Amino acid sequence: MTVVLFCGGLGLRLRDHAHQVPKPMVKIGGAPILRHLMRYYASYGHGHFVLCLGYGAEVVRRHFAGSPDCVTVETLPDEAVRVHLRSDELGRCTVDLVPTGHEASIGERLRAARRYITQDIFLANYADGLSDLDLPHFLARFAESGAAAGLITVRSPSTLHLVSVGSGGLVEEVQPAAATDLRVNGGFFAMRRQIFDELVPGEDLVGGLFPRLVAGRRLFGYCHDGFWACMDTPKDRRLLEDMDARGHAPWKVWLGGGGAARPGTSPAQSLLGVRVELAPTTTDVGLR
Repeated sequence: MTVVLFCGGLGLRLRDHAHQVPKPMVKIGGAPILRHLMRYYASYGHGHFVLCLGYGAEVVRRHFAGSPDCVTVETLPDEAVRVHLRSDELGRCTVDLVPTGHEASIGERLRAARRYITQDIFLANYADGLSDLDLPHFLARFAESGAAAGLITVRSPSTLHLVSVGSGGLVEEVQPAAATDLRVNGGFFAMRRQIFDELVPGEDLVGGLFPRLVAGRRLFGYCHDGFWACMDTPKDRRLLEDMDARGHAPWKVWLGGGGAARPGTSPAQSLLGVRVELAPTTTDVGLR
């Protein structure tokens, strides 16, 4: 399947650390978080990546076009570039580098990627989070749902406390947000190509299209309670670095843990297998 990776954000909360390096290129264990994410998808057999570029686009282009793994580079319409890679980490894969503007919303970036997506179902990701998500199971449940789009939901990582105030202004309860059933958008998506006919020019994805899908009961939410971490701040980055340094990196499913695809199993077999154990899901989606 095609994997669309949104790589155009400014990453303002990481700016002091990144020193003008675009957020997806900030390194974890010596490799950009973008490469960790691509290797995650490649471990399940997905080798076509569409990178929606914005801030720091040239840095991302140089990383791939100038890589020792680069086999060929093609020029595509609208200043896009297609890079064919062959590496031990990713195998043979194709990376389409698509300029989508500095100020574009996620919805606008996705619309710009439309011409590069041919399958009925494709994948998408914010490119700033890592997880040990069982991807074939998520895809099987999404396909079964018949929804137009799906996303994983994770427990809120917030360190804030939720406060319940009753009549008279008296506090009735104080509890950590992470200890509640509050769930947020985990940034791992599956979508049907039909959504391009519903995305309004100029609108966002989560704040624009998704509320309409929710109203029509066409947005699928998959509860993931395994490992998930988002690199929003320098502290988040240090935590991921420490995990990688200690050899405890659950997102590295290619090392044999966390639901990596069985050797010899194609993505289609993983998605369409007859026997699937169903995990609890929810339609109560926290929008990010």
